[in-house]
Amino acid sequence: MQVHLVDATYELFRAHYAPRPPVLGRNGVLLSGVSGVVEQLLLMLREEGATHVGCATDRVIESFRNDLFPGYKSSAGMPPELLAQLPIAEAAIEALGVVLWPMVEFEADDAIAAACRRFAADPAVERIFICTPDKDMAQLVEDDRIVLLDRRRAITYDDGGVRAKWGVAPASIPDWLALVGDSSDGYPGLPGWGAKSAAAVLARYDHLEGIPERASMWEVEGLRGGPVLAATLRQRWDEALLYRSLARLRTAEDGVVIPQESADELGWQGAPRERWEAFCDRWGLVRLRARPHRWQGEGA
Repeated sequence: MQVHLVDATYELFRAHYAPRPPVLGRNGVLLSGVSGVVEQLLLMLREEGATHVGCATDRVIESFRNDLFPGYKSSAGMPPELLAQLPIAEAAIEALGVVLWPMVEFEADDAIAAACRRFAADPAVERIFICTPDKDMAQLVEDDRIVLLDRRRAITYDDGGVRAKWGVAPASIPDWLALVGDSSDGYPGLPGWGAKSAAAVLARYDHLEGIPERASMWEVEGLRGGPVLAATLRQRWDEALLYRSLARLRTAEDGVVIPQESADELGWQGAPRERWEAFCDRWGLVRLRARPHRWQGEGA
C-alpha cells in the first residue's frame, strides 16, 4: 500500500494564484483555488496511482506558533477572496470522499507529520508520499520509505535527495531553517548565516547543540567567516532555538489529532455521487459536477 499525504492549503494557494482564467461559482464568487484543489486530487486518484489519501488544511492560518513568535505568518494582508475559499475547499475534499484533517491550533504540516509517524509504523504501508515542495516537510523524509514529492516538477526527494538539495540530513532541516530562516513562514534566521554556510556546518555537526562554540574548533573545510558565524550563534542562541522550534513539526505526541488509526482508513472508495453533486450545485461548479471518474458503490 502507498499513502499520499496532501497539503491542500498549498494546493489551494497555488491554484488561486495560477495565471489562468478565473473560476467563478454561483453569484460570481471566485472559486479558482477550490477548483484547483479538486482537479489536483482527481488527477492523483485517476492518473497518478493514488489509492490511500489524506488531506491536511489550515482551517485558520494562525496557529500556536504565532504565540511563540509574533512575526510568524498570519492571515494579515491575505486577499479575502482567497481566505473565503478555505472552508469551501474543505467541504469539497470531504464531498469527494477524501479524508480531511482541518487544523486550527496546529498547521497542516503538523497533521502530515503526525500522519507520517502513525502510518509509517503500519507494516502494510510500503511508501508514504508527502505531496508538497515545502522544504519544512523534508524533515519527515526517511530513507526511501517516506519521501517528499514535488508533483508539479515530478521530483521525488528521498534521504539522498534531501541531502543533495539542501545539503543536510532530513533530521537537520529544522536546525538549518533556524540558521537561514524561512521567509514564507516569517522568521528571519541569524544574520550572516546563509544556506551554504549552514549546510556546511550542520553536515558535520547535525544539530545546533553539536556545533562547537569557537570556530577554531570547527572541522569544516572551505568555510569563510567562521569566527563571525560562531559569535553570532553564541550571541543569538535563544533566537536560534526559537526558530528551530517554529520549524519543528509536531505530531500526536504534541496533541495533533489524527482520528484514523490504520492506513486502510485512508482508502478512497470513489466520490459519493449525491453528496458531490449537491456540493457542486450549491456553489455553481457545473464544470466539476461530472468530473469524478469513480463513484462510491459503483465499482472501480
